[in-house]
Order: sequence, then structure tokens, then C-alpha cells
Amino acid sequence: MTMDRSWAETLLQGLSSLRVVVIGDLMLDRYIYGSVRRISPEAPVPVVHVTDEVFMPGGASNVAWNVHTLGAQAAVAGLIGADRDGEELLGLLEAGGVHTGAVLSLAEARTTVKTRIIAERQQVVRVDWEKRYQLTDADWGQFIARVLSEIEAADGVIIEDYGKGVLSQELVDVVLNVAKQRQIPVGYDPKDDHAINVSGVTVATPNLKEAYAAVGREEPVSVIQPLQDRELLTVGNSLLEKWGVELLMITLGPGGMLLLEEGADPIHVPTRAREVFDVSGAGDTVIATATLALAAGATHRQAAELANYAAGVVVAQLGTAPCSAAELLEAMP
Repeated sequence: MTMDRSWAETLLQGLSSLRVVVIGDLMLDRYIYGSVRRISPEAPVPVVHVTDEVFMPGGASNVAWNVHTLGAQAAVAGLIGADRDGEELLGLLEAGGVHTGAVLSLAEARTTVKTRIIAERQQVVRVDWEKRYQLTDADWGQFIARVLSEIEAADGVIIEDYGKGVLSQELVDVVLNVAKQRQIPVGYDPKDDHAINVSGVTVATPNLKEAYAAVGREEPVSVIQPLQDRELLTVGNSLLEKWGVELLMITLGPGGMLLLEEGADPIHVPTRAREVFDVSGAGDTVIATATLALAAGATHRQAAELANYAAGVVVAQLGTAPCSAAELLEAMP
């Protein structure tokens, strides 16, 4: 399958009129960069001399950041703590042009933060701060009202699940019902340990581990030939039925993507990455690009191919990074 670059350029130029709301778990990604010259005398661990520190939107925030970077209007809905990290995340999103009216800030909650320490282009360790918070009935009512307001103004919706507790079945049911009434596409990026009924989504983008976990199977060690892998195809067809999804895109890392649709032959799309430095955030880019393309009128296969090129751009960069329209076009032959 090949992508026509002139068609892609026309589609990307028209994204500025589209608005997509991303609903899910919000996070702040913190990157500490440095160099290693010695091992600590206190323990057999490297000593990192810090040279830089960078904050980036993470989780569902990164998906919205990708939507915005591609040129569309982005809104995000989720939960943060009334803390310094929450303020940092809101400041980043608002300064970047992402709408945050559906973000609920609660004093009892804590903003999820993932800190990655990177030395010589290698991740040394990751440290996570997070605290599960059970929303009260009043909190839920306020949050759902904000979400509904955003969907009413949206051309597409993305349900982004990082398993931190924001997405409930009640919320997903409301989102899918309103999106169906408005006839707008819904993208779903799942988490392997969170089972929710998403029947009716337009596109779903599980990675290999998430796909197998969703049907109760162990992830295989590797997939060499996706179109000849009977177990993988069985898993994919099971998810088509279970999720009631129109387009299933199973991302295979360096192996590209496997595309499945009801009543059509499966398609394997090889990776477009020229080199791979860091796969963190690649799934966020895939779901953002695919949903945006569908909202803009692309076919299922065109949306998948465009998302595959976008993923190839971000995995060549260190850290969670979005893909711009210019970078996407440059990556295409």
C-alpha cells in the first residue's frame, strides 16, 4: 500500500478547521538529561551529571499535543491534582494552544508524573509519581458535563486509556452515545489491564501486548510474518468482534502494523521508521494521526498509512515527541 503525497498535503492543510477532543489519563513527562563518567562508590549505579531538564505533556495530554502539532484544534479532558505538577502541565498545554476547559483539578488528587533520566541517549531509569483517586458523584457530574460540552464542538473524539482511573464504563458509554448521534469518528487507544466495553469505536490501536491481553492470551516473543501468523490473525479477528470496531490497527513496533476490517483481507504495513531511538509516545502519535485523518475524510487505509509514517518520525527522536505536518510530509517519498 502506498500513500499519495499530494493527497496527504491537501488533507494536512485542511486540518486547521477540525477540532478533536482527547479524553483520558493526563500526565506530566519530565526528562532529565545528562552524562555518565563514573560509577557511584555507594552502589553499582551510574552517576548522572545533569545538563538539562525538560517537561512535556504526557499520556492523554501527549495525544492532544500531537493533534495540535499536526495543525488541528485540540482539546483535552481529564483529571489533575491541584499541585505544582498540575500547574506545570496546564501551563504547557495552554501555552501550546490546547484547550483545557474540560480538565478537572482536585485538591485530593495528585498529578501523575513520569520522570526519565537519560544519559548518552540511553534511559537510565524511570521514576513514577501517581496516586489513584476515586471521584465523588459531584466530581463525576461536573467532569461529564465538561466532556459533553467539548464533544458537542468536536469533529472527532479519542479515548486514551493509560489505566490511571479516569475512564469508567459510565463515561465511555456517554462519550460513544453522543459521538454516534453526531456521527463523528471515535479513536480508542487501550490499556492491557483495563477491560471496558467500547463497542462502536471507529478505530482502535492496541500494540501487540495490549491486543493479546484484551483476549486473555500471552504476548508472543516475536511476530515475523504477520499475515501468516494464525494466532495473531485470530486475536485480531476476536478484537474486531469484541470491540465492534470498524478499523483495527495492531502496532507491531519495528514490524509495522497489521490492519484488519470486517469483510476485508488483512493488510500488513511495514514500518516507515528509518531508525529507532525511542518508542515512548509512538502509540499516542498513531491514534492522534489516524483519528484526525478519518475526521478529515480519509479512508481507513489512508488513515492507517498516514499514522504509520507519523510513527516513523517520532520513534527516530529521543523522548516523547509529537509529529508535525511538515515532518510527516518530509518523511513521505
